[in-house]
Amino acid sequence: MNPEKVKMTKFERFDCQMCKAIIMKRMLGVVLVTALIASSCGNSKAKSEGSVASAENSAGLVAAGTNQEPAAPVTTVSDSSSLAGSEVVADTAQVKGGTVLLNKAVFLTKVWNYEKSPQQWVYLGERPAIIDFYADWCGPCKIASPILEEISHEFAGKVDVYKIDTQKEQELAAVFGIRGIPAFLYIPKNGKPTMTSGIARSKEDTKAMFVDNIKEILKVD
Repeated sequence: MNPEKVKMTKFERFDCQMCKAIIMKRMLGVVLVTALIASSCGNSKAKSEGSVASAENSAGLVAAGTNQEPAAPVTTVSDSSSLAGSEVVADTAQVKGGTVLLNKAVFLTKVWNYEKSPQQWVYLGERPAIIDFYADWCGPCKIASPILEEISHEFAGKVDVYKIDTQKEQELAAVFGIRGIPAFLYIPKNGKPTMTSGIARSKEDTKAMFVDNIKEILKVD
């Protein structure tokens, strides 16, 4: 019961023209993304068992008012005193497991430096990765968070699991055209990333969804 996948085979999001527009009109993009994310997650509705989420309505698979799990603990690199210290924290979490909260500075060194190579996706990580785009007020995001924490430990040393707060890191959300949350970017070691959105009807199905996507998209067992 996987959400709809948006395969970036031609990588249209990251062509030269779009990246220049993002950088030069950053503030406008941030305002639009914030409004779209708030609208998408705020209007989430339950769907039938066999339905899937579209990339632009990613929060629609969990009904409002669902009992929510407390947010899973994450390793915060954005609060570190230096970029070097942030990288050490991130590397430790990646080896031992645990989700890592990214800021822009660490994203540019660990994932993709879109300021240096706006025309081409160049993944800088050592392992395949998942990035969870979320917000603290988003109900489905709170359900996905502890599940991804489990995944990070089960695939420690094989898959890196990151989180990006779309309210604090609005530029990163704009770069990837995030219009609804939760959204998940699956990054293989080689090749283009794939964006999915939404979660399944239950915690068990949601975890199975993540595991299936790790095997299918990231090619990790």
